[in-house]
Amino acid sequence: MTTLFAPDRQGSDSNKWRRYDSDVLPLWVADMDFAADPQITHSIRARLDHGVLGYGRATPQQRDVLVRAMARDFGWTIDPEWLVFLPGVEPGFNMALSAFTPHDGAVMQELPVYAPLRAAPSHWGLRQHGVWQVQAGGDHWISDTNAMERAAKDSDALLLCNPQNPTGRVYTRSELENRAELCLRHNMVVISDEIHCGMVLDGRKHIPIASLSSQIAARSVTLMAASKTWNVPGLKTAFAIVPDAGLRARFEAARHGMVDSVNILGLTGMCAAYDLCTEWRDTIRITLQANRDLLARRLAVLVPGARLVLPQAGFLAWIDFSALRLPCPAAEFFLTHARVALSGGTEFGSGLEGWARLNYGCTPKLLEQALKRIAAAVHMHMGEPD
Repeated sequence: MTTLFAPDRQGSDSNKWRRYDSDVLPLWVADMDFAADPQITHSIRARLDHGVLGYGRATPQQRDVLVRAMARDFGWTIDPEWLVFLPGVEPGFNMALSAFTPHDGAVMQELPVYAPLRAAPSHWGLRQHGVWQVQAGGDHWISDTNAMERAAKDSDALLLCNPQNPTGRVYTRSELENRAELCLRHNMVVISDEIHCGMVLDGRKHIPIASLSSQIAARSVTLMAASKTWNVPGLKTAFAIVPDAGLRARFEAARHGMVDSVNILGLTGMCAAYDLCTEWRDTIRITLQANRDLLARRLAVLVPGARLVLPQAGFLAWIDFSALRLPCPAAEFFLTHARVALSGGTEFGSGLEGWARLNYGCTPKLLEQALKRIAAAVHMHMGEPD
């Protein structure tokens, strides 16, 4: 099994580690602390050795890497021409909204959700029909099917996040079939952010919604990247899979001079990840599953009033601190009193001041340290002995 290495990031160019003062433990942005697979950096160095860094685009060989990866990882057969390369998933779902929704149209999505996804409809003057997820017991979240039906009736697109951020939900086949059926029946395009798809835990399988049928594939834009799974977000490289030629042409036209071509070093690194680094990916899954379980055990002991539903994918934990009756939003409280930076709940939906998202993509030592600080701050707030 590959050995993971977590270098000291303090004093580096890391946004994660530079946003707050040096005494703050940063468990906020979706950026792990583990160094990338050396095969990725070796591939980038080899490309640099060529010496010419002119404008570039994906080669047939690079497209074939992704075609093979989709078949290997998801049993999904795609054609090379379906691929559209982008500098990020966020530009991708904004391009798709611009391309496929009418002015003053509406977008359906499930809340809480990743802040840029939540904000995207407003960039294009679109109404948002939000369907709130609720905890269903165990380690699962569900969305009310009647609420989804009502939202779908007046929506032009479904903006899907699978695996879901921040809840860590992995949609089942039946759940995806239900959403696909809504899209087909109500003439919606599905725009699916699947950036965390390589990090499903507990032996689960990720299912791209576009892989369900040729009918839903023809109404789909699927967005993926190596950035989260292989911890290379700074390479700013992603891709869309758009099977329908007409949809693909409209999607490409929505660049509007703002969404540029992909960095050639990012293309090299991304393709190395998908082609060569499955062992590193499997190791990170095992590591994250152990960190998640550590978080669940220690949080239950140290902060028993906090509620965590185990994430089914990724390295982000969605935690409800509402029962603690903190004097201010949870993330603000822990930043001030514990010197631990979390993502605030209201980034993901209104009325979520008592919630926060915690990034456990770090060393167990750092995670334990952060949890002890959080617990100490809670005990002080409640007037209990530490």
